[in-house]
Amino acid sequence: MNTTAQTKSTTLNLLNLKNVSIRTFWITAISFFLCFFAWFGIVPFMPDVVKDLGLTPDQKWNSIILAVSGTVFARLLIGKLCDKYGPRLCYTWLLMLGAIPVILCGLVQTPLQFLTCRLFIGFIGASFVITQVHTSLMFAPNIVGTANATSAGWGNLGGGANRLGMPIIAAAVVGFGVAEGEAWRYSMVIAGIVCFVMGIVYYFFTQDTPQGNFKDLKASGIEIEKKKDQVGFATVLKDYRTWILFLVYASCFGIELTVYGTMDDYLQNTFQLERVTAGNIVLSFALMNIFARTLGGFFGDKFGKLKGLRGRVLFLSGILAVQGAMLMTFSTTTSVVVGIAFLILFSLSVQMAEGATFSVVPFINKKAIGSVSGIVGAGGNVGAFLAAMLLKSQSAVAEKTAIAANQGLGEEAIKAAQSAASATAVSSGYFIIGAIVVVTAVVSLAIRFSSEDESVAANDANVRAEDLVPVKVKS
Repeated sequence: MNTTAQTKSTTLNLLNLKNVSIRTFWITAISFFLCFFAWFGIVPFMPDVVKDLGLTPDQKWNSIILAVSGTVFARLLIGKLCDKYGPRLCYTWLLMLGAIPVILCGLVQTPLQFLTCRLFIGFIGASFVITQVHTSLMFAPNIVGTANATSAGWGNLGGGANRLGMPIIAAAVVGFGVAEGEAWRYSMVIAGIVCFVMGIVYYFFTQDTPQGNFKDLKASGIEIEKKKDQVGFATVLKDYRTWILFLVYASCFGIELTVYGTMDDYLQNTFQLERVTAGNIVLSFALMNIFARTLGGFFGDKFGKLKGLRGRVLFLSGILAVQGAMLMTFSTTTSVVVGIAFLILFSLSVQMAEGATFSVVPFINKKAIGSVSGIVGAGGNVGAFLAAMLLKSQSAVAEKTAIAANQGLGEEAIKAAQSAASATAVSSGYFIIGAIVVVTAVVSLAIRFSSEDESVAANDANVRAEDLVPVKVKS
């Protein structure tokens, strides 16, 4: 019987592209970036879409809700598929199939077609789960939190980069003679094609684990740690810690998604900012993913080194409480300078909380990382759905009431009343959401690990890369 050492990376040396873990890190982060770019690619064009398709206020809010709803089911499913078929094949198919509704979104002619496309485009949000599973399989326990947080954070940049990138694509398209009113359609088609091509790249230039692909390893008789005594999905569902992390991720990533999708209008309506200015502020908010998520994972790893797995939970709870407090404070500000300051603090803390969440996830059940990641990841979109429903229930009603109350006073007066009503309703919604996040932070303290789990994590964190869990090759 021959023995070959596992080669999970114990460092995040981003320039060492010869290392399969680092190469996979880059490809999965770029794929995640493109998925988010396409997922929220329509956001910069929403005023044009509303005008072109004649969307009502309800339909506009429904499009936001549908965009995050489809992802819930996709994330729940994709985690289990990753455990069975490996992240390489799952990402390949997700990118190629997910490109279809992105392309079709550029061809819609009715509000119903648009809403349907936004629902199915949301499926590519499941890319987050595959990204976390793949980096968890590629990096050792001492660095996995930082690797997970960094790949996720850089991928999330796609949700902000589209505010700059999509208008650039649209401008380029217009330069080729396309009418400005049609540019958003061509931009979505191009984004979809890029995702499809990236699926091909993922298939040929990544592998499931440092030792190789799941299928090849099984055929060669190689045992992988995660395959030994593999647990069932039902076991993961019964673990209360999975569901607490589900709530935690709903309270950080879910809230980021909703705030990101509603902040443009809120800044314009509350502080009377220009559309471009508001958009640039939200873009800056998203760009903090370059470092903020990484900080969350980094400090999660540091607290884990100091106080074990319990230390990771304590940091997660603390940063989540800060996030809720910052959103509550932001919602009450009337000064644009103070408001932007607290928005920055909110964006920093919410993204750090996301990174901290996935510094805990890999230790819940090492034999079912995909399943745990899928459930927790789905929590983010459930949180986004519920938060969006809350804001819609307040804002849409307030806007329609304001419109009805100001009929006959002229278009400008109606628009001003509608904006004021929306700002007040959303402000109240933000405060309620912030309070719920603080409560969730307290609940997260209930996550516990056994002394055996603590011991295993401590031992794993202290071993050298060449000594990590040997893989046995059957002779």
